Amino acid sequence: MSTSFGELLAKLASFLQKKQRDQDLEAEMASHLEMAVEENVQQGMSPEEARRKALIRFGGMEQAKEEHRDARGLPTMESILQDLRYTFRTLRRDAGFTIFAVLIIGLGIGASSTVFSVLNTLLVRPLPFRDPGSLVWIANNGGDGNMSGQTVQVTRLLDLRELNKSFSDIAGYFAFYGVGDNKLTGRGEPERLSSVPVSQNFFPLLGVQPQLGRQFSAAECKWNGPKAVLLSHGLWERRFASDPGIVGKPLTLNDAAFTVVGVMPASFDFGSIFAPGAHIDLYFPFPLSKETDRWGNTLALVGRLKPHVSLQAAQTEASVLGVHITSKYPRQNGLEPRLSFLRQHVSGRLRPALLVLACSVGAVMLIVCANLSNLLLARTATRQKEMAIRSALGAGRKRLIRQLLTESIVLTCAGAALGLLLAVGATKAITHLDAFNIPLLASVQVDPVALVFTLLVAMLTGIVLGTAPALQVSAIPINEALAAGSRGSSESKGHTWIRGTLVISEIAFACVLLVGAGLLIRSFLRVLDVDLGFQPERAGTLRIDPGPQYKTQEQQNGYYDEALRRVRNLPGIDAAGLTDALPLGHNRSWGVSAKGKTYKDGEYPSAFVRIVTDGYIKAMGMTLKAGRDLTQQDTKGKTPVIMINETLARTLWPGQNPLGQIIPGECDGTDRQVVGVVGDVRHIALEQNSGSEMYIPIRQCMDSGSIDLVVRSRLPLATVASQVQASLRPIEPTLPKGGFRPLQQLVDKAASPRRFIVFLLGGFAVFAVVLASLGIYGVISYSVNQKTKEIGIRMALGASTGEVQRRIVMQTLGLAAAGMLVGVAASSGLARALKGLLFGVTYEDPLTFLGTMGVLLAVALLAGYLPARRASRIDPTVALRAN
Repeated sequence: MSTSFGELLAKLASFLQKKQRDQDLEAEMASHLEMAVEENVQQGMSPEEARRKALIRFGGMEQAKEEHRDARGLPTMESILQDLRYTFRTLRRDAGFTIFAVLIIGLGIGASSTVFSVLNTLLVRPLPFRDPGSLVWIANNGGDGNMSGQTVQVTRLLDLRELNKSFSDIAGYFAFYGVGDNKLTGRGEPERLSSVPVSQNFFPLLGVQPQLGRQFSAAECKWNGPKAVLLSHGLWERRFASDPGIVGKPLTLNDAAFTVVGVMPASFDFGSIFAPGAHIDLYFPFPLSKETDRWGNTLALVGRLKPHVSLQAAQTEASVLGVHITSKYPRQNGLEPRLSFLRQHVSGRLRPALLVLACSVGAVMLIVCANLSNLLLARTATRQKEMAIRSALGAGRKRLIRQLLTESIVLTCAGAALGLLLAVGATKAITHLDAFNIPLLASVQVDPVALVFTLLVAMLTGIVLGTAPALQVSAIPINEALAAGSRGSSESKGHTWIRGTLVISEIAFACVLLVGAGLLIRSFLRVLDVDLGFQPERAGTLRIDPGPQYKTQEQQNGYYDEALRRVRNLPGIDAAGLTDALPLGHNRSWGVSAKGKTYKDGEYPSAFVRIVTDGYIKAMGMTLKAGRDLTQQDTKGKTPVIMINETLARTLWPGQNPLGQIIPGECDGTDRQVVGVVGDVRHIALEQNSGSEMYIPIRQCMDSGSIDLVVRSRLPLATVASQVQASLRPIEPTLPKGGFRPLQQLVDKAASPRRFIVFLLGGFAVFAVVLASLGIYGVISYSVNQKTKEIGIRMALGASTGEVQRRIVMQTLGLAAAGMLVGVAASSGLARALKGLLFGVTYEDPLTFLGTMGVLLAVALLAGYLPARRASRIDPTVALRAN
């Protein structure tokens, strides 16, 4: 039988009377305490003794002793230990809250320490060289961004080294090394190894000494000098089991014997600094001779400034010398030096993105603080009566604040310990992310600087977490706290305002992170969606350089023909071709012109050159726009031909048909006839449009260095890899196992820096949204709990379930709207800061902002609906009976 309206009113009246009696009782208790203190003072006791006696009478002996000791001001260490003991007892009693708080803090501090370790390694920590602040990267700015334009000729290095007065030394390395350039045989399974030829003074200039053995001698650095090699520490450990007797032993590399003269230390990782994403196994001496000078621009330069010489002064001198050297040798490659500190060259391009990550971590930590402050406020609200009684009996405001701050700092220190473990694991995982083409990533670690940072973050977080609850509790008058504690139907206005403000701030920060992550994610998707000019899907590549036994053009052509025949005859192979330069790798350029045309100084065209076979265009999935593809008949002794891309066609013959036109040969001095035009390919970077490109038949040119086989198949690439290698084994018995890689890896590697930033910022944004949703849920749920009796009364007076839910959901949307209003305003500033990192998306992208608001509204609705649904199920009778 349902309860009648009259009975409900009677119960309501009884409930109100009971609450009034409770309030009167607590007020009477406070009055008795005050009277007892006053009576004791009149009997001659000191105020402190009077409070202690009163507390013994009304509050308990143990608490009286505690307050008495605090009032007398015991030594700081004893007080701190007392606070810690009390804190541990309190947190142990509330284990659920403690575990949740430590977990959230640990995740926040773990993320902060991980990102700090990355920033510290990439932007702050000195490079692992002697006096790294004086090392300067010397780029040749005469080109348009390709390797041939940025590097210099051997004679330019020698001229600059001789004439300058700013550098104590200048060294270089051969910039056109390739992945797997060397084939190691004769000891174990054949293996492809990557190597870098360096000048004799390269390692001495950096201040790097071999761990074993010696550096290259002058004789070894001459043309046709003794064949010597230095091993990387990683190769020495992996391939030679850290054999200390390896120095002096011969290695068979590319079917030639080389003497191991030394092993580099583990601290030196050439690839991590000069070639991010690459693993360098070997180092060869690079002769600075007239033979290597004929190769053109091939050297990347590093210089060491003399003491007290500024970079600006060195740049001024280098610019003057560049003009002098270029005018002195007008028929050779020019020199336009552009100087930057090596640190800036290594990681400077990542600085804006890393600073954005640092700001995002700060935002996440502020959200963590806001979220846990809300939890602490809710927890502290249940202790107001305790704090009020302690205050009335002599506990000072500072003591109350200190106690609450101690609790929050203990929580954050426990969270920091967890966060440190997470950071150590995360940094170890980061060092093994070979898919990311980011400098110094392999050396990221939680070092002593990161430990200090973690401790500071923990202490600061603890202070921030505990300040709001401590000030709120200590600022409430005693009588008001006692009265608020007795009213179960409502929360104090101070608590309500603070908790709402914290939730609004959480939503605002989450909005900022979501907008930033959304813009970068949309940019990343646009990068992946660009027209590459080729189709990496279902295509793979394998390095198959001809051995030294193939010396002549005819012998090499025979090797190419047989290799292609064998691969094309395999089942499931749709196309196969060879190339000396895959997309998104090192790029060399040659001068190119239209026959019969003259060009002004500085306007002579250049183009990326690819030396390929027939079938390459199809295997890559490129588009033939006009004319024909290369054929097997385009060989030595036949009409020299060439294919060009659309950009080069427009550059040389604007508005004309390029087919049949003649290009003076850069390979063998003969003119070449254009027989085909292909679509542009993004060879430099995914974000950069293609430049001019030309494709020369490999059978008519011996200027190729490495040779990569490209196959396209309808079968799984894992199956294709084993079949291709097995088919080539008869003509190349020492073909290393493995080495077959999907063409998609090239694209993934090129996009890896952007993916890394998107991955981290996106993770922070998701974490922020989760924390914001927990904050909203916590506030609304707590509000519902505080207003259980009020909701019961409203429902008893006729409020429907829908009305109750609507009121609570509207309260939720009000908080969300205020947070989004602040967040959108702040996001506009962040979006402008991200402008340089965006691709294909404007910083005012409306879809990102609308999507962010939609996500936050959905999260807020869900977080508010759950407690609203619970509130609508409250039984008025049960609510009114509750104390």
